[in-house]
Amino acid sequence: MKKFTHTNLIRELSLTYFKLKYQGSLLGYFWSLVKPLMMFLVLLFVFTRVFKVGGSISHYPVYLLTGIVLWGFFQELIMTSLGAIVENGELIRKVYFPRIVLITARGITSLMTFCLNLGVVFLFIFFSGISLNLASLLIIPLVLELFVLSIGVGLILSALFVRYRDVVHIWEVISMTAFYATPILYPLSLVPEKFVKILMFNPMAQIIQDARYLLVTDQSSTAWNTLPSSLVWIPYLLPFGIFTIGYFIFERSSSNFAEQV
Repeated sequence: MKKFTHTNLIRELSLTYFKLKYQGSLLGYFWSLVKPLMMFLVLLFVFTRVFKVGGSISHYPVYLLTGIVLWGFFQELIMTSLGAIVENGELIRKVYFPRIVLITARGITSLMTFCLNLGVVFLFIFFSGISLNLASLLIIPLVLELFVLSIGVGLILSALFVRYRDVVHIWEVISMTAFYATPILYPLSLVPEKFVKILMFNPMAQIIQDARYLLVTDQSSTAWNTLPSSLVWIPYLLPFGIFTIGYFIFERSSSNFAEQV
């Protein structure tokens, strides 16, 4: 019965967060679409017209948009999760429920927006004449992996943010560095070979490159054609390891949330 109740709570909170996110906005959901599209158009111009990078990559516009949308989901989920406990301090002090519900609900809200944005990616794929096959369905476990990774990081940061408000500023610096350390804007072919393997241990790089391989072009470098066979499993398992650590930290801290927020 408790499990059913918590599932209902997660569903209701997710829908509420989604509605509140666009409440009072004329464009509503389209603001979540406009921001990545504007970023996409600016970067597309810079990297195709100024730096002349895109010309060497098949379907570069879709290639770039895929990376931006995946990274945008990762970043949005973490930023909304980060303050989830502090922002609901009054609710936490009044009602008992598993605190992880708040992070999960924020994650599902971000996932709802992401699915709509991913639909736009598929429109670009269709109009670009890219042929998809059954292997493209592997994007589903990739999205699950991305969700697990994002929730894991969100659990760690939200627990730390309750005690240390500097966490948000530290994360902004880390995420900005990680953005450029992840092959979102550039192909791995431009990276010196000695650094490619290091980059591919980054689970975000692995997820984005695998998604591009499945949806855009089979010329995309991936972890399993870049890393040694004995190490290729590392970026795939890291998200689940991060989630496990995040869950442990969050659960150990959650008993004190009511006194600290």
